[in-house]
Amino acid sequence: MDTCLYRQTNSFMHQECGDRCSVSGQGGRGAVITSCRLGFRAFDAAAVAIAVLLTTHWADAQDLKRGQELLARDCSSCHAIGRTGESPHRLAPPFRTLGKRYPIESLEEALGEGIMSGHPDMPEFSFEADEVGAIIAYLKSIQQR
Repeated sequence: MDTCLYRQTNSFMHQECGDRCSVSGQGGRGAVITSCRLGFRAFDAAAVAIAVLLTTHWADAQDLKRGQELLARDCSSCHAIGRTGESPHRLAPPFRTLGKRYPIESLEEALGEGIMSGHPDMPEFSFEADEVGAIIAYLKSIQQR
């Protein structure tokens, strides 16, 4: 039930939506509306907001999954790519610790243009823009605090 803040008279015509509203009590300002299109509009807006949040969450989850898949394919033979575990290559830092060295966002350019390392064991990698976004999202999600 909604409290009608728009009702100025004892009339049953709701001024905001122009609908005839069912009202409990005497009517007038502050009467409780039991049915009104305005209430449905508020419900519809809430439903849309929830749908947007769920879609955003789903997209974020997809990015995280895609980032993890890319790192598993190209990097996991040397680096630990999860929140736990040791790197298979003793000199390769676990990805969960990269944020201690530098901001994760600073890897965007290197991932897109090609990562080159100072040691000969690491091959050069480059990724497409959408892949870079997914990798950055995943790396941010696993960083040790």
